Amino acid sequence: MASTARPASPLEVRGGVAPLRAGQGYSFFLRRLHSLSGIVPVGAFLVEHFISNAFATRGPAAYAKQVEFLSSFPFVVGLELFGIWLPILYHALYGFYIWYRGESNVAEYPWAGNWMYNAQRWTGAIAFFYMVWHTWHLRFTGIHLLSHPDAAFGKVQAEFQSPWAVAFYAVGILCASWHFAYGIWLFAAKWGITVGDKARRRFGYVCLAIGLLFVGVGAVTMYSFLTTPMEPAGATQVTLSSTMH
Repeated sequence: MASTARPASPLEVRGGVAPLRAGQGYSFFLRRLHSLSGIVPVGAFLVEHFISNAFATRGPAAYAKQVEFLSSFPFVVGLELFGIWLPILYHALYGFYIWYRGESNVAEYPWAGNWMYNAQRWTGAIAFFYMVWHTWHLRFTGIHLLSHPDAAFGKVQAEFQSPWAVAFYAVGILCASWHFAYGIWLFAAKWGITVGDKARRRFGYVCLAIGLLFVGVGAVTMYSFLTTPMEPAGATQVTLSSTMH
């Protein structure tokens, strides 16, 4: 009895990034919204957050002034809720859903695309839990920074008294930087901004540079908090020190 022989090796699958295509129900809209939200507003917030934290390199007074500037926006709580936290929550939860429904096939097909897929999912998950932890400790425990921005530098320094917190900050910065940089590359590929392997490869170097830049800025910022003499996380110390310069 004749039988069809199974291929000795898996069929070749061409590389590339699948574009966003219209599908059934709300899937197409939700995926477009997920892809776009990773750039605006979540990515834009990440850029602002890295820049604002980099003011720590200029000392406690400059950092306090930047925190005070951000907290002085009208309706700041509403802006954060609808412009930052809800978009981040949607991007994260729908990202987890995509991960749950997806198949990476890393073991069977150890190609770069599958490894990048897995890295994007894991870095996103770690970055999300890092942001939850970071926000809870700095915004909702201890002194209220919106009311006392002059205590911000010392409060971050107090976090860094634990080696585990320092390690988690470093991992969080690395994961957020990778996830955002590769997310830009995916966004350009999926939305048809970069067309063809050559264009995507060239843009990949640009995104790599963006990721390394973010890691570098984050590392220098952490170094500033770690090497500056300890500032009390009180509501007057930075204000007093700023008047002395």
